[in-house]
Amino acid sequence: MASLNVGNLGEYLREQRRTAQLSLRQLADAAGVSNPYLSQIERGLRKPSAEVLQQVAKALRISAETLYVRAGILDAERDRDDVETRAVILADPSLNERQKQVLLQVYESFRKENGFGADADADADAVVDGAESVKNPHS
Repeated sequence: MASLNVGNLGEYLREQRRTAQLSLRQLADAAGVSNPYLSQIERGLRKPSAEVLQQVAKALRISAETLYVRAGILDAERDRDDVETRAVILADPSLNERQKQVLLQVYESFRKENGFGADADADADAVVDGAESVKNPHS
């Protein structure tokens, strides 16, 4: 199998997994994916969906947006401040998931009102919607 160009996603995931002191099997179990599939992602043989990246990010307790950029799902040239702001909101342990989503919606509406990043916001909405479908598969 030829290696896919996924912006060194696999190497980054392996580094994050090792930093978290998790085995491949432990991370696969925590993320709800198979051990062989996760191994293929780490080796650059598979390009995971946004949903799988969301699950892996949650298991590693890192920003899903970082993984989306590395996987090429979000444009790496997108406004860095916007990506960082979203990551901080999503990583805040003092907010519950619903509060995070509401805060992101308010943030996005202000950006649109001020004429910033309609295309970037549409990409982010798709990512957030994908993440929500992982959390609530029957909604």
